[in-house]
Amino acid sequence: MSKTINPDRPKAAALYESAKKIYPREIKGRFASLSKLATNVLLGLFYFMPWLLWDDRQAFLFDLPARKFYLLGLTLWPQDFPYLALLLIIAAFSLFFFTALAGRLWCGFACPQTVWTEAFIWIEQLTEGTRSQRMKLDKARWSWNKLRRKGSKQILWIAFSLWTGFTFVGYFMPIRQLGLDIVALDVGGWTLFWGVFYGFATYGNAGYMREQVCKYMCPYARFQGAMFDKDTLIISYDEARGEPRGGRKRSVDRAKEGLGDCIDCTLCVQVCPTGIDIRDGLQYDCIACAACIDACDSIMDKMDYPRGLVRFTTENALNARQTHVLRPRMFVYATLLLVLTGGLVTSMATRTPIILDVIRDRNTLYRELPGDLIENIYTLKVINQSNEARSFRLSVAGVPGLSLDGVSDNIAVAGGEVLSLPVRARTHRDNAYGIMNITFTVTASDDENIVMTEDSRFLGPTP
Repeated sequence: MSKTINPDRPKAAALYESAKKIYPREIKGRFASLSKLATNVLLGLFYFMPWLLWDDRQAFLFDLPARKFYLLGLTLWPQDFPYLALLLIIAAFSLFFFTALAGRLWCGFACPQTVWTEAFIWIEQLTEGTRSQRMKLDKARWSWNKLRRKGSKQILWIAFSLWTGFTFVGYFMPIRQLGLDIVALDVGGWTLFWGVFYGFATYGNAGYMREQVCKYMCPYARFQGAMFDKDTLIISYDEARGEPRGGRKRSVDRAKEGLGDCIDCTLCVQVCPTGIDIRDGLQYDCIACAACIDACDSIMDKMDYPRGLVRFTTENALNARQTHVLRPRMFVYATLLLVLTGGLVTSMATRTPIILDVIRDRNTLYRELPGDLIENIYTLKVINQSNEARSFRLSVAGVPGLSLDGVSDNIAVAGGEVLSLPVRARTHRDNAYGIMNITFTVTASDDENIVMTEDSRFLGPTP
């Protein structure tokens, strides 16, 4: 009885095959220089910003216990949450804009996964050598040389990861005090947990998972295609010019031999951090780092061929059709970004540096006092969002004859502090009936333009 061989079985088996380690080759070129510059700048900002001081405090600090976010001279409170929502909307439209313009530029040059992976690969190259040396070292038996190189890499990786975790936690608590606590071995449990957790995540994602995060864990790789069109700039191989590919000497006349410009050196594959062959067409694995462009251009220079066999281009351009890089949706995205960014900046620049919350006492509807007075009790929270101490005046309106008891003419609130103030509002019984709307007003004593109002209710006897 003969067996039927399924021709798709090798393809199905490949789905369950463990991922092969990728050894990206180092390459020099304009895009490689740009990538290194982006990596150095972004890592430099990440590790430097927590140490920057502003008015004797940490310039960038997300103080969750105190519910304050310090951004240079700006202090944000929970009431400023709409700014965060607006910032996330701006980030989303920025992603749409740059993806529609030039594909996965974010992934190739600015994504944290890419940036930290570049740093870890640099450490790996420093300790284990070039691509061929790393491949040879992994295949070799364990020896003192292999142990020394692998061990030194692990020590540097772990040290770098722990420093990353320490810096990350330093954005949420004063980093200088955190450093002193670590030296004194006096670190809280949650502080230690998040520092080690983030360090371990960096170690695992950038050291081992690398391109697997981009290919299988990042959702952007999956839905990016929905933002592409035939006029989107993508990294492509010019098949019409490159095929048929084949090796040859520089002196060979490729036209007579019937060959294209591609010499099949596979250098574009060797430098790819995700291990794809760009000659197979656009793939979701491509993060648009442009390493293959630098690699191909270097070969074209050696062969004395024109550059651009692999380049940023559009599908329309490859098919000899007219390309419209600046198309309607680009202007729509750009306009929305300008409006939203302008609105955010204007709102933050002109926001009132005080916040007033009015909480009415719910234990009693109202109190009847001697002299036919009706009293309601409130708790006012006055938040001074500026960094300097300020004095405020408090007033109330909305009910005839309404006055405040137990409130001084000048309410002093320290910079960046919250003052909880019990207030009693009173009026004559003849003016109080049912439910009436009132308005509390807080005015800065030193600046009449700084005013904040908050509505509440005054309850009296039912007529």
